[in-house]
Amino acid sequence: MMITTTENIPGHRVTQVMGQVFGLTVRTRGLGGNVAAGLRSLVGGEVASYTKLLEDARRQAVDRLAQTATAAGANAVVMMRFDSSEIGNTMSEIVAYGTAVVVEPASS
Repeated sequence: MMITTTENIPGHRVTQVMGQVFGLTVRTRGLGGNVAAGLRSLVGGEVASYTKLLEDARRQAVDRLAQTATAAGANAVVMMRFDSSEIGNTMSEIVAYGTAVVVEPASS
């Protein structure tokens, strides 16, 4: 599965547009992680546990995007984007979305 943030994939042409697809995940840190992050916010600096949490969430969202695109019959996703929001004060929603397409190598 090719996934790109661009409209086109060099060396390929779109033969069919399958439609919009997305992958979604909602993550939260445990109470201990939230307390540690709160203490870190007092002194400043990166909160490594939250960085890892969001990196993992983005990977999972992209994996789910690829699964959804594959189920729709696509072999690529173009114009992929991320969006995120908070749910309450403790949860983060991450969504990866784009357009599922079928591409084939462009003829010379």
